Amino acid sequence: QVQLVESGGGLVQAGGSLRLSCAASGNFRVINAMGWYRQAPGKQRELVADITSGGTSNYGDSVKGRFTISRDNAKNTVYLQMNSLKPEDTAVYYCNAVEERLQPIDWWGQGTRVTVSS
Repeated sequence: QVQLVESGGGLVQAGGSLRLSCAASGNFRVINAMGWYRQAPGKQRELVADITSGGTSNYGDSVKGRFTISRDNAKNTVYLQMNSLKPEDTAVYYCNAVEERLQPIDWWGQGTRVTVSS
């Protein structure tokens, strides 16, 4: 099993920055991709960014150029630096980790709330 503990959410004004962290722990062999998804009220969960263990990253169109994902494989931790935040970035942000097995398993954190005021 994989436990994901997120931190770093909060309230920020538009144009500000926040940094989210997510640390994975538990009994697992290899975590391949780690990433962040978000869900705003009344909307579907969407990809924000993800990154493989090799460092290849992928971003949702709405955050390209503003958000940066990074990862510390030794600590099994993923970070999301969010700059130039907009009110439409307001959502609950969920950490995701994909455990490498014959059938890969998705693990999810409990979510951290980000609120951007105008």
